[in-house]
Formats: sequence, C-alpha cells, structure tokens
Amino acid sequence: MIKKDFPIFKTYPDLVYLDSAATTQKPNIVIQAVSDWYTKYNANIHRGLYGLAEQATIYYEQARQTAADFIGAADPSEIIFTKGATEAINLVAAAWGRRNLRSRDRILLSIAEHHANLVPWQELAKEKKLELDFLDIDENGKLMLNDFKQKVAGVKLISLNLISNVLGAINPVEEIIKIAHRQNIPVLLDAAQAVGHLLINVKQLKVDWLVFSGHKVLAPTGTGVLYGRSDRLLEMGVYQTGGDMIKSVSLKTSEYKSYPAKFEAGTQNLAGVFGLSQAIKYLTSLGLDKVRQHSLKLIELALAKLKQMPEVKIYGPGSAVDRGSLLAFTVKDIHPHDIAAFMAKSQICLRAGHHCAQPLHQRLAVPATSRISWHIYNTEDDIEFFVSKLKQLIKLWPTYTVKT
Repeated sequence: MIKKDFPIFKTYPDLVYLDSAATTQKPNIVIQAVSDWYTKYNANIHRGLYGLAEQATIYYEQARQTAADFIGAADPSEIIFTKGATEAINLVAAAWGRRNLRSRDRILLSIAEHHANLVPWQELAKEKKLELDFLDIDENGKLMLNDFKQKVAGVKLISLNLISNVLGAINPVEEIIKIAHRQNIPVLLDAAQAVGHLLINVKQLKVDWLVFSGHKVLAPTGTGVLYGRSDRLLEMGVYQTGGDMIKSVSLKTSEYKSYPAKFEAGTQNLAGVFGLSQAIKYLTSLGLDKVRQHSLKLIELALAKLKQMPEVKIYGPGSAVDRGSLLAFTVKDIHPHDIAAFMAKSQICLRAGHHCAQPLHQRLAVPATSRISWHIYNTEDDIEFFVSKLKQLIKLWPTYTVKT
C-alpha cells in the first residue's frame, strides 16, 4: 500500500489529507535523501577540488538530468533549479520580459491564473508600460479557444496555467501553443498542478518555458524547476548576480556563464534538489500512467457523490478526464471557512479561501470556495469519509451555528 511510504500517516493514523494542491506529503525516500545529503554528501558544488565536493556536484547535476528526463527536455542544461514555480515565473519576467518587451506590448494571461502567474506580470507591466489582456473561461472552467483566437493577434507573450488550481480544468495548451508559434509568440506554462499528475513532454509540446514546484510533486519545499527552451534561454538577461554564475570579475565589470549556471546565483538548496530528484524517481517508479488512473478513480467518486447533494455547487469540468487532481465547491449558506473548521475536527485537511486566485473568484461571483485535492496516498475511503462529514455538517448546520 502506497500510504505506508509516507511517515506522516504513521504519526497521524487518522489523518485524511485532502490538501495536496497546496503541498504534498513526502515519502520516506525523499525524507531520507535530505538526511543523507547532510550526513553523507554535504559540500558546496562546482567549487571544491576535494572528493566530497566533487561527489556533491555529481549528485546535483544528476538531479538536473533526472528533472530533464521527467518532463522530456532535450538537454539537462535547459533545466534551471529555483525555489518554486513562483520564483521561476519571476525569473522569466525579469530576465526575459525586461530585455525583450517594449512599451505598449501586450501580454496575454487568463482570469484563472494563480497570483504567482499574475502579479509578476502586473509589476513588469507597470515598469515597462505594457498592456495585460485576459482570456475568459467557458461554463466548464476551461480557457476558450475562440476567445484566444480573437485576442492572440499582436501579443508578445502568453503565460497560462496548464491546470487551474481552483477549477481543476486541463486547458487546451497544445492547440494554444501551436497557434501562438505560428505568430512567433512565446508561451510560458504554469504546470504546478500538472507535473507529477500528468505525463508531460516539453519537447512534444514545444513550449518555450514551463515551471513547476517541487513541493507539489512529493519533494521538499523551497525547490522548483524552470524549463526553458535553449533559444529562449539565450534571449534572457541575468536574474540575480553573485557567486557561481560568473565567468570572470574585475572591479569594474563582470562576465557571466551561460545557462543554466547564469540563472543559479549563489548556493542552491542542494539537499532539497537531491530530495527532488528522489521524488521524481519515486513517481517514475510508480508510473505516471498509474498515478493518473488512481486520480481518475478519486475524481469520479468525488464528482458522483457531490453531484448527488443539491446544496453543493461544483466548479470546473463535470467529467473526470477533463480534470486535474482537485475539486473546488461551495455549499449553500455555509462559508468555506466554516466547512474547513468543521472538517478539521475530524482530522480532514482541506483548503478554504480564494486559493491565491482572487480575480477568478470575482469572475465566479463567490468570495471563497472549499477545495479538496489528492495524490497517490489518498484512497476512496478518504473521499467517502469526507463526503459523510459534509453531509453531517449540512444536516447540522441550522443548529450548529447557534451552538458555536
């Protein structure tokens, strides 16, 4: 059973963790990897000429190859390690956007973006006097291709999520990328909710940049990946400066290394990256096709159960195959925060709020939603228990509010 690989469930045997879209739990192999780094391999990389430092460098660069293989990158040098998807997007905004965008250039986003894929572009737009445009969603929460085709002309950059962290919708990014590239428009994909759930091949997608966070793929927090196609990386200026990204320095000027070192200034989260590599190997050993099939069973069950409850409104696609591993909903007359507090009493962990997607919630005309999300350690029993407690809350609610 997969759950035995995750020690938090031994610490809390009754825990029903349904908040994996926020962060995933970590398997033993990842926790052990971080410990092993500090007890067996700890030295700074790319610097020391002694054996321990050379071994640390080998493991770090092997992790880069592991990440490249995981998402189908042509070359490991196209993998930049970051502290997460947020930093990766900021990196592109700063290093590519500042250099390549001009006043009145248009950036195309969607109303369904996480703040991490909105605020960096807002700041760049203020700085460079750019224009931001936004794709709308259809009744199933997917980005509308017709809307995209009408708005794409003249755009200089497109940055979109592959899967919405609220709606769970798997967006038609393959078609979007094809249309964009016919007009020589680069595309960035926020794949934070997709990597580790779906099989992704950046070479087949022909995407210009793709980002994801390690902590959402069973890896340590403070780790992430920016994939950049080689030609786009060459177009980028420096992001941060300092040690290890320089070729030479004089008192008046400096010369920088090429990518990936150019974008990895200073000492990286070495133990975290080693843990990330082990998380990727763990998921690969399970098989992403099996991970997806497991998720589909849970999506189908959750959709079927919640659709039977007239008080519940589900957001996003109504079919499992069109969804990622999450589901947002509201319950008539019950605030999402009250739902989360009630669930917490039964050790059910779910998310309540705007999920760092306030413009989307404004579009949905709700201040907040509740969200359940899962990964390989979740079971059908977890979904059934959650549903039973939700039914209990709905039944109790008229008197429950008086008691509290």
